Amino acid sequence: MNTPARAPRSPKRGKGRPAPPQPDPTRDIAFDILCGVVEHRRMLENSLSRSAEAHKAEPRDRAAAHRLAAATLRHMGTLRTVLEPFLRKEPPEPVRVALMIGCAQLLFLETPPHAAVGTTVSLLRRRKLAPFAGLANAVLRKVAAEGQNVLEGLDQARLNIPAWLWSSWSVLGRGVPRAIAEGISHEAPLDITLRPGATAPEGGIVLPNGSVRYPAGTRVADLAGYEEGAFWVQDAAATLPARLLNVKEGEKVADLCAAPGGKTAQLAVTGAQVAAIENNPNRMARLKENLARLGLGNVITLQADAGTWQPDAPLDAILLDAPCSATGTARRHPDVLWVKRPRDLTTLTAGQDRLLEAAKNMLRPGGRLVYAVCSLQQEEGPDRARAAEAMGLVPDPFTPEELAFLPEARTPEGWLRTHPGMWADKGSMDGFFAARFIRP
Repeated sequence: MNTPARAPRSPKRGKGRPAPPQPDPTRDIAFDILCGVVEHRRMLENSLSRSAEAHKAEPRDRAAAHRLAAATLRHMGTLRTVLEPFLRKEPPEPVRVALMIGCAQLLFLETPPHAAVGTTVSLLRRRKLAPFAGLANAVLRKVAAEGQNVLEGLDQARLNIPAWLWSSWSVLGRGVPRAIAEGISHEAPLDITLRPGATAPEGGIVLPNGSVRYPAGTRVADLAGYEEGAFWVQDAAATLPARLLNVKEGEKVADLCAAPGGKTAQLAVTGAQVAAIENNPNRMARLKENLARLGLGNVITLQADAGTWQPDAPLDAILLDAPCSATGTARRHPDVLWVKRPRDLTTLTAGQDRLLEAAKNMLRPGGRLVYAVCSLQQEEGPDRARAAEAMGLVPDPFTPEELAFLPEARTPEGWLRTHPGMWADKGSMDGFFAARFIRP
């Protein structure tokens, strides 16, 4: 992988005065993102938008900052361990963040040593942390000199996953936590879902579920057919819940918590009458934008709380992709590993139960519900499926035939469970749990 952005040139120094640090929006934004995650448990996208606007960043700098921050987060446990022997005492957290950015460039992004060291020193000076510039210069030069030797003997997969998550994933099977960690360790490719009859843009490979996959870093807007609405972005695993709802033409269907709209689009292209419910106004704007590009006229969008919204008449089918910890999306959003905490699950599962109860009451007798979460956590997956059954919903297990292209994702209960350790030879996939029910 190449360095996310070219290091800015250093101007000539005047006599007796150091040159002032030059602007470097890529590293400034990456620094803001990482400080937001480490110090404030702030999600990457929130800090990215705020910082990019403050720095008046060009799209190229914004994208490069995202990739630099994400790479640092993917390897954060390793980076902390590598830096530890070179630090005689604990530096302030912002200084450690800057050191990790420099170290990530040296060890994982193939940035030339002079650029990685120089841009980190300049970053500290710009952020009024100049007293630590000498420390950064010395530490990063040592890391650069020792190169890949500093990584020898480190269990990187284990170091890069918080202990509570690694432990919680052990219920998924022997060796699965390590497989997940390895799947998360690299940048995710770009997956798209084609509209029926559309031709896939060149350069992709067709996956067993029908998704088309392109190399990491592919710009979706550059693919032929994007403006015409021939496809939409959607991880291969994310296509499965809507697919397993088995919607038919003319059915009345709701997609609860619908943004950004990939699953809504899947439901709509079947010819069903789809109501897309989304409570967050910013996410609703994104949902409408995506549906407008796709030209899907059989979708009604409603900004409402899915826990209280009621359809005009009982529905034939509902897809409930519930708000969750999103630990299954760490390939694309490695910040979730460091932002989420075990105590967050209590609030999230209460909300999931509330939405399950509401969804049950929206269905006609015999109506179908698929409950899904992009989470790897037991509390949000199997435990919620059992809670749904306790509410009176009747399990409708997925059949082996329905998951013939991914048999390892079907659990003994007939639930769906994917994780980033699956399809490792193809670039992995996100983690999802899904279960299907019938209202009696």
